Amino acid sequence: METTLIILKPDAVQRGLMGRIISRFEDKGLQVVGAKLMRITPELAAEHYQSHQGKPFYDGLVQFMTSSPVLVLALRGLGSISVCRKMMGATFGQDAEPGTIRGDFGLSRSFNLIHGSDSPEAAAKELSLFFGANEVLDFERAQAGWIYDMTGGSAE
Repeated sequence: METTLIILKPDAVQRGLMGRIISRFEDKGLQVVGAKLMRITPELAAEHYQSHQGKPFYDGLVQFMTSSPVLVLALRGLGSISVCRKMMGATFGQDAEPGTIRGDFGLSRSFNLIHGSDSPEAAAKELSLFFGANEVLDFERAQAGWIYDMTGGSAE
């Protein structure tokens, strides 16, 4: 099982899309193991987007991400990082396929609704930036056996 960070960005929060987006992840079978509605500080945005510092879009990105609350999620499931990224769709809504989050809800080339970790290393780092100790929970779900084939003793 893998845990990934998802951020529903200010445009998703302001447009009232949080529930619809979370439902997609839960419908897929992913488990919400952490959730926090928060306002990202400029310092946290700078740390999170450190790899983009110096790029032409950096200042606008930080301004956007700090402009309104975001919903930060920790999602767990088998292959959750790649599953979430496929569900998110291409970076820009205009390019994203219908059926993806960005494809169904986005048109902008700068407001793209959602962030998801792109690797296990990024997920570990990002989760530690946004969640403190004991804020990402471990708990059994009764439906796990109906989401995954557990006949071999582990999720498949």
